[in-house]
This record gives sequence, structure tokens and C-alpha cells, in this order.
Amino acid sequence: MSELFDTAIVEKRNVLNELRSNNMTVQELRFFSIYLSKINPWDVSTRNVRFPIVDFQRIMGFGKLNISQLRASTDSLLCKLVHVPNESGYGYTAFQLFKECRLDRDENEEWYIEIDAHDKALPLMFEFKNKYFKYELWNALRLKSPNQVRMYEILKQYEKIGKRELAVAEIRELLGVGKKEYSGRTGWSDFKKYVLDSCQQALKENTDICFTYEKGKSGKGGKWLTIVFYIEKNDSYKDPLTLNEFIGNQADSTSGEAPEKLDTVKKVDTNINFSENDSINEEVGERDYKNSIYFDIPEFDEMEEAEETEIHTYKNKFLSFLAIACDEEFSEVEMEYIFKVIKGKQLPEHQMGINFAREEYLEKMYSKFKIYAEKKNIQKENRYNYFCRMLENHISE
Repeated sequence: MSELFDTAIVEKRNVLNELRSNNMTVQELRFFSIYLSKINPWDVSTRNVRFPIVDFQRIMGFGKLNISQLRASTDSLLCKLVHVPNESGYGYTAFQLFKECRLDRDENEEWYIEIDAHDKALPLMFEFKNKYFKYELWNALRLKSPNQVRMYEILKQYEKIGKRELAVAEIRELLGVGKKEYSGRTGWSDFKKYVLDSCQQALKENTDICFTYEKGKSGKGGKWLTIVFYIEKNDSYKDPLTLNEFIGNQADSTSGEAPEKLDTVKKVDTNINFSENDSINEEVGERDYKNSIYFDIPEFDEMEEAEETEIHTYKNKFLSFLAIACDEEFSEVEMEYIFKVIKGKQLPEHQMGINFAREEYLEKMYSKFKIYAEKKNIQKENRYNYFCRMLENHISE
């Protein structure tokens, strides 16, 4: 089983690199690069990679560790799909990159996350003899956006050739830029400024390659149809980061503290996947708590047994995700109204997306509510109304 190490090489098949973006966040792209650097491409038995829980927390950019954020993060990784063109030249085959993620304790009672590649994805990651490229992991660690990480890999693959011409539509797909992004009257100038030029500067400062670009083929009115990239070796980058240094720096950039505990005694449905695009109107199968497990996740030293509280069931997986921030105190109907209240609030950006921002906001507000409710001795039948009033009257920062 792979362990963390200071210097690491990512070896990636061209076909895997050429697949269209599967909407990974920058943290997930970094994690995937780290995963590839920790396996041995010529030994499929290394497919299981284990991360100490603190390292996983920092790689994924968490602040204080909690079970809801951890579960949503691992579920998101398990939902990442690739679409591989069929050998016939027609259609494609879709499958997940990862098939299993395990949260457990080792023989020293230390918590860890272990992740395993999907069986269908193994040919993309193991035992390839040609048509692949490699890079040192540190190149992906300082880049700040998915565009930057993907641009580095897309151009690094062609470093030896020194030139790559891509259709504008293709580079947008490879970078994961949506069809509605950078559209309209200023769409192209914004795309150049915020994607191409931003990536150009980031790669020059932080990686071992740099690039220039120019118009290739043009269409009506001089419209850019293709972009020609010229790729060169770069020697003026910042000092490389080892993986351990990166993890240490992430601790400084988040809370700066090791997690004291994961929230105790949470119901976790192993059959539900979370997607950031979930709508509260989406119907999913009713959660079966007979097949669920208790996560009795203690402090890293001694733990007193937590008292079990009433647990509601939720048909909607997104509302279930939000409900965890409120200790699952409120029913699904009540959570639907709570979501409507917070949906329109302007919240600080969260690196994992708007739904994580909402979950984090709700968790903070619920913590304040619990203190207030205890001081005012609010009775159980009145707690929901008081909490809703608090949310309705609160002006988000």
C-alpha cells in the first residue's frame, strides 16, 4: 500500500489526459494527481492508496473536520465519471474513476481514508507501455484553479513536440469551461483574460513549462477557430514543493490546527451519493437506516460515548446533506423551508462550491441557535420556529 513521500512522479496515459473534463474542483484534481503519484503504474496491487485523515483534510482544503463535509467530499470523488470512446469509433463507455472509499482506523487507532480505483479504470492507470507522459507532482500543487491544473497537463503532454494546435471548442471542453461561460459580446476577450492569460501567468510562475499562444485558423470576421500553443521548458518557477511541504502549508492556510474530532454518532447512508447540482425537488429512494451504519468517530485520544438522539429520515439526498449541519433535528419538510430561506442569501465563496457554503453557514447558525436555545430554555416544540426566525432575520456577511 502506497505511503506519502517527498518527491513524486505522476505518470498519466495520453488517453486519460485527453478525456473531457468531469467537473473536478481544483482540490479533486490535485487529489487525483497525488493518487497517480502514489501508485506504481506497473503494479496493479498498489491501486489502494491510504491517506492519514489529517493529510486528506489538508489536501482537500477543509477547515475544521466534520463528518458531513468528509462524507460529501468522498462521495463526490466516487461520482467522477470518464467517457472513453469505443474502439469501434462509435459511441463511448462510461464508468467511475474510483469504486470504493473507506474511512476506518488502523492498528494504532489512527483514522485514515483509503481509496480504490474502479476496475474499469485500471487500464487507464496501470500497465501501459506507451503513449503516456510524466511530470513531477509539485507542478500541480501550487496551481490555484481547475483551469490551471488542466492547462498544465494538456500542454505538458506535448512538451517534447513544443507545439499544440487545438480548436477553441476543444480546449474549452478539455478545461471544463461550460458552454454558457465566457459567452456573449465580451465572451472571447474574457476567455483570453481569465483563462488563457491567467493560465499563462500561473504556469510561468509555478511549473516547469511556460507557453505562448496565437491565433491558428480563423473564421468569419476573424473569429478564432483554433489556438496554437508554443510550449517551452521553464526555469524561472518558484522553488518546488514536496508533498509533505504542501500538506504543511495547507494546515497554515486553513485553521492551522489538527482536527480534534469528527462529529460523533451520525447516521450515514452508504447508498447515497451527493452531487453539488442536486435539486431539492429530486426524488431518490427512501433512506434505509437498517442498512446504514453509525459513525462512532471519537476524539483522537479518549472519547465518551455519545448519546443517541432522534434521527429523521430524508428521501431527498440534498436535504439530507443540509440536515446534518442541524444534527438532523428537523424533518424533511422543515428542512425544505430552511433551504428556501438560506438559498437567497449572499454567502462567502467556498472552495467546494455553493452547497458547501450553505452547509457551512447552516452549521454556524445552528451552533449559535443551540447556545441561544439553552440560555432561553426554548422548548422542543418551539425550536424550529425560533431557528427559522433567526435565519430569516440574519444578514449574512
